[in-house]
Amino acid sequence: MEEFDSPDLLKEFKHQWDIITRGAVDVLPEGEFEDKLKKSIKENQPLRVKQGFDPTSPDIHLGHTVGIRKLKQFQDLGHKIVLIVGDYTALVGDPSGQSATRKPLTHDEVMYNAETYQTQFFKVLDRSKTEVRFNGEWFKEMSFTDIMHLATKFTVARLLERDDFTKRMRRGIPISIHELFYPLMQGYDSVAIKASVEIGATEQTFNLLAGRTIQEAYNVEPQLVLTMPILIGLDGEMKMSKSLGNYIGIDEPAREIFGKAMSIPDELIYNYFELATDATAERLVKIKQALSQPDVNPMTIKKQLGEKLVDMYHPNGAGKQAREEFERVFSKKQLPDDMPTKTAAQLADLEIDPKKIYLVHLIAKSGLAKSNSEARKLISAGGVSLNGDKVTDVDYEFELAEETVLKVGKRRFLKICPN
Repeated sequence: MEEFDSPDLLKEFKHQWDIITRGAVDVLPEGEFEDKLKKSIKENQPLRVKQGFDPTSPDIHLGHTVGIRKLKQFQDLGHKIVLIVGDYTALVGDPSGQSATRKPLTHDEVMYNAETYQTQFFKVLDRSKTEVRFNGEWFKEMSFTDIMHLATKFTVARLLERDDFTKRMRRGIPISIHELFYPLMQGYDSVAIKASVEIGATEQTFNLLAGRTIQEAYNVEPQLVLTMPILIGLDGEMKMSKSLGNYIGIDEPAREIFGKAMSIPDELIYNYFELATDATAERLVKIKQALSQPDVNPMTIKKQLGEKLVDMYHPNGAGKQAREEFERVFSKKQLPDDMPTKTAAQLADLEIDPKKIYLVHLIAKSGLAKSNSEARKLISAGGVSLNGDKVTDVDYEFELAEETVLKVGKRRFLKICPN
């Protein structure tokens, strides 16, 4: 066990340990982790801290940033961050938490998404201090013999210990052979870059520990594992996911980020401050105390959260502006200052007749809904209004005779003008 002669080094260890473990679920193996951190400080040798991201969709949301923010903490402490962009693992699809085989992506789709990921990573991390690697760098060079050699490092019995696979087998849901390779590939990433620490969500624990086994099989010192909680989405039930629509994207407009933040369930306000912001430990204590007071309206704290989230990904002051607009539009029932606008001529370009506008087509073709069917659902649910009057008739048609404001949901507006 590493020990310190210097009180200053011991103080530095305690400082780093407090930051590294803050908000984490598991630190594995804890004693080994402490020793490696002490050695890093004593020898002034930074840890190589890895996290992998499979670019399966083009945008990063707050759920992704839970791990990225922890990487930033390591980075600020002087450790080396290695981001693995899984251009090859994304082709397999991580089975963690999945009840069925993921739909495979093409390599072109993966690489397009990877471009957007790289831009968004550095809204949090310091680009100059971050090493970015694509795992295609080593996987595309591997022969079939190399793949077979990798496969000998893990047993089928060990793979089938995974809850995901066990549940699927019990339900008779197929498991494709290529899915069994995912933890091996993630583990080999750790071999390739000689990771000393890997970060991941709690559902990734099996893969992260598998990385230790694979590293040892290739005579690489096994990595330490740090797991972070899963950020629950805006629905208050499922993990944040773009496919579920319960997410806040870090590239979204300020108005959208703030508006979505206002729909976070009250019981999750503290979790979002802790996992998705850079609030200090002292600030978190004050937030928890405030939320426990019966005379404090949670909406007040939620608006502070919304401002914070906007300012993290937009210029300073954008959070305050988004809050003021939200309060003007939703609390005082006023309209936003800068609504998107379409003229009669622009509607014609969308193949919409200004003299006989079918509301469903207007909503879908102007991008306020993904499809005609979604537009119909929004209308039926009472989520659509024209000039402040709710419309619930899915067959509603009208003539554009005057300036008209269409509102869809809580935050989507469109002004349409006769000329």
